[in-house]
Amino acid sequence: MAKGYKATDYHLTHTHVEFQNDSVDGSWLKELFDRCESYCVQNLAVFTDKLVLREGSDYDGVWLETQPMGGEMYAKRNMEAALNNQLIFMENQRKSGRLPGMIKYQEPFLLQVSYDWLQGFCFPVPAFKMYYLIGKDRDYLSKLYETLKAYDNYLWTYRDSDGDGCLESWCTWDTGEDNSLRFTKYGVKDGGFGGEDAPEGCGKLPYESMDICSYSCQARAVLADISHILQNGEESIWRRKAQDVRDKIRSYLWIDEKNACYDRDCNNEFMDVLTHNNLRCMYYGSFDQDMADRFIRCHLLNPDEFWTRVPLPSIAANDPCFTNINFNNWGGQPQGLTYQRAIQALEQYGHVSEIRMLGKKWLYLLREQKKLVQQYDPFDGTPCVTRSEGLSPAGEESERYEGITTLGPEGYGPTILAALEYISLLCGVNISFEKIIWSAVLDWPSGTYTQFMYGHAYSLSQDGRYMQAAIDGHPVFSCSCGVQVITGLDGNILSLSGIEETEIPVTLRAGSSRCEGHICPNQQVIPDKNGFRQLKQTAFDYP
Repeated sequence: MAKGYKATDYHLTHTHVEFQNDSVDGSWLKELFDRCESYCVQNLAVFTDKLVLREGSDYDGVWLETQPMGGEMYAKRNMEAALNNQLIFMENQRKSGRLPGMIKYQEPFLLQVSYDWLQGFCFPVPAFKMYYLIGKDRDYLSKLYETLKAYDNYLWTYRDSDGDGCLESWCTWDTGEDNSLRFTKYGVKDGGFGGEDAPEGCGKLPYESMDICSYSCQARAVLADISHILQNGEESIWRRKAQDVRDKIRSYLWIDEKNACYDRDCNNEFMDVLTHNNLRCMYYGSFDQDMADRFIRCHLLNPDEFWTRVPLPSIAANDPCFTNINFNNWGGQPQGLTYQRAIQALEQYGHVSEIRMLGKKWLYLLREQKKLVQQYDPFDGTPCVTRSEGLSPAGEESERYEGITTLGPEGYGPTILAALEYISLLCGVNISFEKIIWSAVLDWPSGTYTQFMYGHAYSLSQDGRYMQAAIDGHPVFSCSCGVQVITGLDGNILSLSGIEETEIPVTLRAGSSRCEGHICPNQQVIPDKNGFRQLKQTAFDYP
């Protein structure tokens, strides 16, 4: 093995999280936290020489659409597995630049690496975050740069078969939309597709894809950020190339009067299916701000479409292609993976209040249902059947499992990691890019959340009305609940943002200073001598 493709080649800081709940009515939250922590440990495995975090439940491998992101989220508990979840894909990149879509391990030593589908790309930002978490190792950063550069080149070499400047999806699993009716309705079978030549005579494939374009957009944006650090003279080139992809998505896949993106088929005609993949575009940063605001206002928060009792169905609930199938189906039921991706999708567009709205709904659902599985009924919250292999929406195979509430084990990784992440965003501490997000929502069960990282203890205590932040036991600030406070690692306050659904009064105390004022949902401010000065106001259009 070449040096640099194993986590133990790098400096890894010890990390762990402690969460204490102080109220009887909040005991469910501590119980959920502990269950999720336990399942994460069960999902650890050694693949040849690497400790990795598997997807979990009956998904016993690592997938490109889940595990780099899941690994980075788990860095706050196990840095070795977190880094290996990036390196295992980097090490197995082909010379063509193609990354594996899935990697499994078969005892005693066989690594099964699959390249017959793209399987999402939740990799660039999580892998880049790891650079900061491991002490800014330049060798790792250079390897990541070459990995992303080669993958972006692969996409543009092979995945624009008609040369129209829009990248294409060639099979159901390229975007991880197992069994979705938006494929099967048009004659596309569930599964992968090998080779580097576009499919012919396969339903309406290739699809001109908002997802695949977005893969390139985020790769290029991160390449620009890395170029800035490495000072290699290519930053402006990558920023322009990333914007080129955004411009193409807007001009070619966005329908202005519908406030959403839609894929096109092999005849370059729009496919009239309203999918949550618009939220994925936001995860990849491929939307302009107004596109994100409009999709959230018109669709994401629409109770007839994506804001169902359990929000975020994969296809709008009122769309003809929506199917409420209770096993591994990306044509209907809300997925734990979508909740996991929604955090980055909403945060980078300033929709921090909506993150907390989703977080509450997610945690309340898991409290009610007790099952930690892949997907849930959007109307009554019933947990799905858990099976990793895809089943057709109709036929004998489906009938065999009719009436069965669960198959296989619990502990689906994206579901439990999303739960742990939302807990940290509703009443705790979240560290990334050398910044700390301290946040507590109003009227939440009281408790203390402590993140151990970089040799320090970052603690937030809150009682649902007021929160106190400390580093190594030394007070940093105290503040009204209902906001997130962003500081540097040294505790220096950088900004505050409103995370409730209404404007609230806020009092902030830091050292000998005191600041009072009102903060609106999604409003970002900084304290000054006259109260709070606005930096930015992102739309909040909750119906």
